[in-house]
Amino acid sequence: MPVSGLGAYDPDNVFARILRGEIPCRRVFEDDHVLAFHDIRPLAPVHVLVIPKRPYVSFADFSARAGDAEIAGFTRALGRIAATLGLDEAGYRVLSNMGADAGQEVPHFHVHLFGGAPLGPMLAPG
Repeated sequence: MPVSGLGAYDPDNVFARILRGEIPCRRVFEDDHVLAFHDIRPLAPVHVLVIPKRPYVSFADFSARAGDAEIAGFTRALGRIAATLGLDEAGYRVLSNMGADAGQEVPHFHVHLFGGAPLGPMLAPG
């Protein structure tokens, strides 16, 4: 059972459908634990989504239920993807939204990897 306030995992969410090959994506990286692909509505010159291949609703769900190898594999993949995209030198942002107040739109745990230009402050004042 998922651990989060987001409810049960929806196997028909867009990321589940991408993982099943029902919806195409522009792959950046893939291994046993992770799929990374370009966002279809990029918010930066580089905007890649990194998702675990298993069904987790949120970061809370992933951190509670994923095994150590999967968590380590996901974390290491983020670093490899950033390096492959040439983001290490100038820097990049890793962001994950959890829940409605944070703006999570797809109920499958995912991380946004942003870079390729100065990204500005984390949050606008106010």
